Amino acid sequence: MTDSGQEQDGIRVIERQRLHALVIGDLAAADLLHADDFQLITPSGRKISKQEYLGGIASGHLTYRLWEIDSEIEVRLYGDVALIRYRSQLHMALDGGGGDQRPFWHTDSYERRDGRWQVVWSQATEIS
Repeated sequence: MTDSGQEQDGIRVIERQRLHALVIGDLAAADLLHADDFQLITPSGRKISKQEYLGGIASGHLTYRLWEIDSEIEVRLYGDVALIRYRSQLHMALDGGGGDQRPFWHTDSYERRDGRWQVVWSQATEIS
């Protein structure tokens, strides 16, 4: 495997770690994997900061019950920037509601900062 292939696999591992941390509510791990200037574009088109996102999970406003990747995580590397895209089944609930499971596309950009990869931008699009 080439160095690039190993680096792509490393990004895939980090993304899976990030999703796992979000689902189980491991905010310490999630904090390390999200850059301080992280921004999420939600499926409804709202832009939220890292503090709003992780704060919503900490408060219970947002709960991920399932986040299952159901496609290959495609990775494109450009030096210290990595772009990823994949499809998932996502079950999230707001304010303790039931929520439901739906399919989404995810596009994320990572940057290598101080020798480690962190997600800086993330966008989720519901598949109708």
